[in-house]
Amino acid sequence: MFATEKKEFWFVVGSQHLYGEEALAEVKANAQAMTDSLNESGVLPYPLVLQDLAVTADKITSMMKEVNYRDEVAGVMTWMHTFSPAKMWIRGTKLLQKPLLHLATQYNESIPWATIDMDFMNLNQSAHGDREYGFINARLNKQNKVVVGYWERPEVKQQIADWMDVAVAYNESFNIKVARFGDNMRNVAVTEGDKVEAQIQFGWTVDYFGIGDLVQYVNAVTEEEINDLFAEYETLYEFDYGTYSREDWEKSVKVQASYEIAIQKFLDDGGYTAFTSNFEDLYGMKQLPGLAVQRLMAKGYGFAGEGDWKTAALDRLLKVMSHNQSTGFMEDYTYELAAGQESILQSHMLEVDPSLASNQPKIIVSPLGIGDREDPARLVFDGKAGDGVVVSMADFGTHYKLLINEVTAFEPTVAAPNLPVARVLWEVKPNFQDGVKAWIENGGGHHTVVSLNLTTDQIVAYAKLVNLDYVVIK
Repeated sequence: MFATEKKEFWFVVGSQHLYGEEALAEVKANAQAMTDSLNESGVLPYPLVLQDLAVTADKITSMMKEVNYRDEVAGVMTWMHTFSPAKMWIRGTKLLQKPLLHLATQYNESIPWATIDMDFMNLNQSAHGDREYGFINARLNKQNKVVVGYWERPEVKQQIADWMDVAVAYNESFNIKVARFGDNMRNVAVTEGDKVEAQIQFGWTVDYFGIGDLVQYVNAVTEEEINDLFAEYETLYEFDYGTYSREDWEKSVKVQASYEIAIQKFLDDGGYTAFTSNFEDLYGMKQLPGLAVQRLMAKGYGFAGEGDWKTAALDRLLKVMSHNQSTGFMEDYTYELAAGQESILQSHMLEVDPSLASNQPKIIVSPLGIGDREDPARLVFDGKAGDGVVVSMADFGTHYKLLINEVTAFEPTVAAPNLPVARVLWEVKPNFQDGVKAWIENGGGHHTVVSLNLTTDQIVAYAKLVNLDYVVIK
């Protein structure tokens, strides 16, 4: 399910006719060499496709219109090989509706002092062209990404790659559809939000379904389908029967298998890429979906509990941006306040994303003290270590705000034999006191998406693209 449509990025190189056809031929040859090298480097997650040289306003406008039309084109990277008069770029840049990266570089790394002449100066004047082109983007308020440095350096390639992931996620944002099974948890503030504004600003479609709509799919799942999926579980996870008989344990796990099959069919039939559930709305369900939800998150579906559709959509968005690596729905639970060890334990009732697991997950069955249903099965594991970002979306009535906090996750060193859920631990930056205080003062919610694969710069780049207010805590 996770695979997004095949994407590519167009490479548009600016120049002009002033320097003659011979110069333009060299510009095109250099641009092709750069394109081939960048594609062959193995760093870029998506291919770069060189276009005709941008030498006239009509040519630029035509290319940008084509970018908007072609679904497979996720964005544009530009490079000013020579001086490209920026008034030529106004119409096309205004029309461009996809992400834009300005690569401020030049073909040669160093100035050839022994041979440099005016022909070389005219041909290789990226510093001149960058200022002219940069001005018009700033005046048009394009919120484009600027990457500076010699194009063959690893850090420059990595910045381009990171931006590509943001651009693909930006395009995917307009395809995100969230299925809400039931409504929001009663009396909880942060899960509410303006769905119409979210669709206008972010492209997210959010639809409500009664739990009975899902129950119909559950009832249609066959015993053969359940047994096949259970056999898959046996190859992937440790089975921990605890105090249950094997028969009762397997019965509980197979209920979750039926939920996994049913929810995935429901989502795929409707084109939904994210969903929510609510333990207060389970009429006709034997259990709260736990293992089923964890498995679906591992496949790339966005999720959040208690009807929190904003976080479910955000989860899907960041999964696309991170290639579904070490990224998932999370909830703040309890503090560690021992001096020098301050941190936050992250978990949920059941639904912790196994993309964050540091060890082989095991399936257990355990009572759930809320929801008044049968004991549900879930995956239990410890979270990975690594630097990352935790992100929360808040609706302040007049506007949406994105809270971004840099964190350092670490693997637990102490066992928790009585904790029947997965756990993730992290330290917040810049330190516990200031980080937690800033999060609370800025209205950050308890539902979040954490990624140990993304950076603050990537999250901020997306926020700018959709004109989203944001706060960075680091």
